[in-house]
Amino acid sequence: MLGSGKSQQASSAKEQKSKVVAKPVDPVKKMGLVDNEDVQWMMQGCNMVKVRSSRWQKSRHLRLLEDGLTVWCESTKSSRKAKARQTFAVTEVECVREGCKSEALRQLSGSMPESHCFTVVFKGARKSLDLLCPSEEEACRWVRGLRTLKDCVANMSQKEKLDHWIRGYLKRADQNQDGKMSYDEVKTLLQMINIDLSEQYARNLFKRCDRSGDDRLDHVEIEEFCRELMRRPELDAVFRHYSGNGCVLSTAELRDFLGDQGEDASLLHAKKLILTYELNEWAQTNQFMTQNGFTVYMLSLENDIFNPDHARVFQDMSRPLAHYFISSSHNTYLTKDQVTSASSTEPYIRALNQGCRCVELDCWDGDKGEPVIYHGHTLTSKVPFKEVIETIAHFAFKASPYPLILSIENHCSVEQQAVMAKHLRAILGNSLLTKPLKEQTLKELPSPEELKYRILVKGKKHTPHFGQLSKTGSSASFSSSSDLEEMGSSKTTPKRDPAKVCSKLSPELSELVVYCRSVAFSGFENTTGKAPNEMSSFCESDALKLIKDSGKLFVRHNNRQLSRIYPSGQRLQSSNYDPQEMWNGGCQMVALNFQTPGEQMDLNQGRFLSNGRCGYVLKPSFMCSPTSEFNPEITGGGPGHVPTQLTIRIISAQQLPKINTEKASSIVDPLVWVEIHGVGIDNAKDKTQRIDNNGFNPRWDCTLSFQLQVPELALVRFVVEDHEHTAKNDFVGQFTLPFTSLRTGYRHVHLLKADGSSLSPATLFVHVKVARRGLPIRSVSERMASAKGKA
Repeated sequence: MLGSGKSQQASSAKEQKSKVVAKPVDPVKKMGLVDNEDVQWMMQGCNMVKVRSSRWQKSRHLRLLEDGLTVWCESTKSSRKAKARQTFAVTEVECVREGCKSEALRQLSGSMPESHCFTVVFKGARKSLDLLCPSEEEACRWVRGLRTLKDCVANMSQKEKLDHWIRGYLKRADQNQDGKMSYDEVKTLLQMINIDLSEQYARNLFKRCDRSGDDRLDHVEIEEFCRELMRRPELDAVFRHYSGNGCVLSTAELRDFLGDQGEDASLLHAKKLILTYELNEWAQTNQFMTQNGFTVYMLSLENDIFNPDHARVFQDMSRPLAHYFISSSHNTYLTKDQVTSASSTEPYIRALNQGCRCVELDCWDGDKGEPVIYHGHTLTSKVPFKEVIETIAHFAFKASPYPLILSIENHCSVEQQAVMAKHLRAILGNSLLTKPLKEQTLKELPSPEELKYRILVKGKKHTPHFGQLSKTGSSASFSSSSDLEEMGSSKTTPKRDPAKVCSKLSPELSELVVYCRSVAFSGFENTTGKAPNEMSSFCESDALKLIKDSGKLFVRHNNRQLSRIYPSGQRLQSSNYDPQEMWNGGCQMVALNFQTPGEQMDLNQGRFLSNGRCGYVLKPSFMCSPTSEFNPEITGGGPGHVPTQLTIRIISAQQLPKINTEKASSIVDPLVWVEIHGVGIDNAKDKTQRIDNNGFNPRWDCTLSFQLQVPELALVRFVVEDHEHTAKNDFVGQFTLPFTSLRTGYRHVHLLKADGSSLSPATLFVHVKVARRGLPIRSVSERMASAKGKA
């Protein structure tokens, strides 16, 4: 009996100890937000009203879940069926806007207190969430709390993102929520995180971690199990290669590694990295980096494949506007296709927040004398011109301080054009450029630096006809230059007599066109005699023909004049053309449908990733001369010709998401494509083999090699696909960047979703080599600088 009592006491003590040890770490505490009153308020929950229109308003209960990053939005009405339940992650939130800033809330602003309202705007295609709180205090707490959590996520290290990612899956896999996991629950976890381990390996790993021997893993044992799963043998091998004793890296050994990476190989930099990323206090004090510290560093953005120096504005911004590629949007007001979709102010906000610097406004006469914006002669809805301008005024310079161009397609009567001009002046105020910066004759366009925080109007300009001037010198009759542009842009449309195109444009609107005057393209003759403020728009097919037939002349033309390229009218679903071909011809405003995700928008995002995502990227020097000999169709040995070999070893991937989420047992079979997008001779793609049933930590060790002739124009695109035997492969994630922003050595590629938002924590681990004319150069930027110096 006594022995039995002692046994029970020991058993009880063991259980008590197990409970203490197994207590999970509070995610909110780990995020440093346990004392944040707004976050605590959110965790208690709040009843709100979800608003879509004056007729559609539903009660909802919102509460921040225990993980600190997921919001539960539940219907407050009970029913026989299970309650409707929906969640959203803080990582999905683009921004939070207080007050009646959305279209739905703006229409109801008079019927509800604006201080009680806020809007959650999501990344990608998910609809915004408009909410009405019971009080101003609750609205303020939710707005501040969501912004705090969003900032917290933005500042998370990759390791912290991985920890949070695995914690979320652990909670979901723990079906009875007892804080322990049976083998069956572990198998469910493995399926959730996209890995199909062999039964024998999984059981052996489970038994090895089950130190208590009770066939269930407590919190500490689960962490050990996950650490084993998340081990990075390929990173460990790199660490051991540079470590003399296999246990730590000295500052000298870390310096050697940095040298091979093409980075600052100084002892000072090595010491700085140890202080920043080493977690072990003893190692930090003695200036060593352990394997764990090395892993944290390698996963950080400091070791990203994209050059961090290019994440800020680093290019010369004092050159003429025509010397830059300019991020440009087509049919900016549309949410989807150009036949039946809604027109909205929201796409303008999304485009501007992405650094877009040229947005389009298709303007038509509206009711009560107020112009509207929509895709004319279609079923697309209409949005008031005034609301669009108010939205542009608010968001124009949130992402970039450099000039914003309003490309106006004008279909309005003279009377409503005057209304447009009045709104532009009243709403945009001093931001609107209404006269030239200098009084002297314009020899070249001003620079982005000179036009900082200014909004330019691109559109029609009054041009008096000869013999039609009155005695006072004012013009009695006017033609619209964009009417002339339309006459000259299509071979199938009969040309109209300019003398008959009269009184189409109001003087008030004409006065606002300064540096972006729309004119018909009249050929490449007398290029130097054209006014620099005259610019032409080209349909994609016309632009492509000019590039193919007269590439060198088009490049010279685009050294001085601005060109805007737009998609064919036959693209009813708002699909996009290949923008790279237009950039090859030096075209600045290559306008795309920002609302349509896909390869073309990936390239656009990659092109403007550099130079601080400010929307202006300086063209290569060989394209910025009136006597340029560069021809995108004939690049062998000419300007910009720097034969370069790019070798990329695709080593592994980490935490790829499931594609078929409806089928629990479905695991991805990933493969990786590497694509080169540049001049025709450089375009190429190659792929790895597929890895069956492993999206968690697939390993390829596959080397792909590419020959580039004009590297300064090239984009490199990494694409991960899920292999399908009987259908087209499914897209998993991608990342695109300029070749000139590519870093050599061992790097992580942080993948993006189809809509361009983060796919965190999914990454690729690669090794990059660059060689010019057979000679290895460690840094791509160093190689490009070397090439420019010789030129």
